[in-house]
Amino acid sequence: MAIAGRLGLVDEDLNTCVGCGLCLPHCPTYRVSGEEAASPRGRIAAMRDVQWGGQTIDAEFVGFMDACVQCRGCETACPSGVPFGHLMEATRETLASEHRTTSRLERVGYRVLGHHRLVLAGSTLLALAQRLRFVPKRLGLPRIALRRPKLVASGSDVYLFTGCVMDAWQRETHVAVMRLMEATGSGVALAGHGGACCGALHLHAGLGAQARSLAERVMESMPGEQEIVVDSAGCGAALKEYGHLLGTVEAKAFSARVRDVHEWLASRLDRLPLVTRSSAVVAVQDPCHLRHAQRAHLAVRTVLSRYVNIVELDDEGLCCGAGGAYATTHRETATLIRDRKVASVERSGATVVASANPGCVMHLAAAGLMVRHPCDIVADVVGVNRREA
Repeated sequence: MAIAGRLGLVDEDLNTCVGCGLCLPHCPTYRVSGEEAASPRGRIAAMRDVQWGGQTIDAEFVGFMDACVQCRGCETACPSGVPFGHLMEATRETLASEHRTTSRLERVGYRVLGHHRLVLAGSTLLALAQRLRFVPKRLGLPRIALRRPKLVASGSDVYLFTGCVMDAWQRETHVAVMRLMEATGSGVALAGHGGACCGALHLHAGLGAQARSLAERVMESMPGEQEIVVDSAGCGAALKEYGHLLGTVEAKAFSARVRDVHEWLASRLDRLPLVTRSSAVVAVQDPCHLRHAQRAHLAVRTVLSRYVNIVELDDEGLCCGAGGAYATTHRETATLIRDRKVASVERSGATVVASANPGCVMHLAAAGLMVRHPCDIVADVVGVNRREA
């Protein structure tokens, strides 16, 4: 494995791209801009110029790297198996280390995510500010609850990873997930101290050192050999790639224990209550990190189709534009990308959209769509107890 050049990329990875262009229709930034430099092929060409050709890292290079949503849709389409996600993560870590990306204010925000009590306290203050109408609606934030239901472990058969922002803003979904898991006869454990933030947002922002530190803490918070269930697509993808991120035997063993909640439930469907199907028509929107990184999106359909009528969108899984913090840092592009998704939903005729990632849920809901986590939909149909524990 040869690693050389200013970007610190693995040469074998960088050399894999043959420039065929099959990735272009699956790249959201290329679709809305039409610029070759805003495509995976164009970005890899620019990486090669810097890595191998000695090209200067100028503002144009930084701009095109920073504008990538990191959806990894190109990886699914690529016949050569180019690990574009890893190339982009390494490139952005180099740029962030030279302070070419990720502002000081953004870095402070990312650091806060590793302190869960601060996240919870800040979320409560934000919820209060919303009630007092101090938060502009144009920010697209969901209505945050002033009070959160309490999560209490019910056993030790399997862990549920709850994360940081999702736990603060969408804990009701965690409650629904726990009730569904318990309905299969499993006792659910929660992560211990330090297991609140997976580091996914930090890695996307190029803050690799922080991401690795958080990964170590998450691993320590869930010892043993039990499976680890994750109900956020972005977090699940991050946990499944700790082996690559840390490069240790322990990290690889940890990642092997991680399951998306729909993967886990799909293998236990016969243990869930069989009830009369709802007549609701639900469009399935695949979060990119479930479809392209984890490649576990079909399990969502396995679980949902037992309880509701599902329809497929006609955009072949194109990104919705949320991209973790992307919708905040690149609002105009994220909105253009989202417009295509909204149009696809409208053509589907569905009244509800199912999405298994908090960022996607919030981003699409801000456009006026009714968006829910698949497990919230199933929990309602099944009728499992969702009272505070």
